[in-house]
Amino acid sequence: MIARLRVGLALLAAVVLVACGAPQKQAPADIAGLTQALISLDPVVDPAEAARAAEIAYTYSLVLRQDYNVTDSALMHNAKVNQGLRPRGLCWHWADDLQTRLRQEGFQTLDMHRAIANHDTILIEHSTVVMSAKGGKMREGIVLDPWRYGGYLFWSPVLEDSRYNWEERHIVQAGRNR
Repeated sequence: MIARLRVGLALLAAVVLVACGAPQKQAPADIAGLTQALISLDPVVDPAEAARAAEIAYTYSLVLRQDYNVTDSALMHNAKVNQGLRPRGLCWHWADDLQTRLRQEGFQTLDMHRAIANHDTILIEHSTVVMSAKGGKMREGIVLDPWRYGGYLFWSPVLEDSRYNWEERHIVQAGRNR
């Protein structure tokens, strides 16, 4: 009884905190736009690889949405995961799973990076995947964020993402291990 009350109160608190974070209607998948953005990173990027990466990023994000049983906003789903009501769906789950799927393709002209935002603030820490041209820097890449809209892919050049200030995960983690 007490456990149910705690879960109920936690969910109520999460609802209050994210009341304006309800799932939004998403624009249609912009696979062509993401493909072009990836191609535009560098002349070395193979257009066929860019198209395959874009298609996978969009479609696999929707597969994960279904697998994670996402029915709410990202923050509400986080609350459900943290309460044990859903097994997966935190931002790092999305990033791990998307990165694993994209790695299966063995891209020769694209690199993947992991990025973290808000690691040093009171805001919720966030993780994502970034794709760059082969040998490119993370900050020159494209954010692939399936968590933000609960499985509906958000993408943007790293430096144009107005919501998050992304940093390379390995640098953030190295600073934590000091």
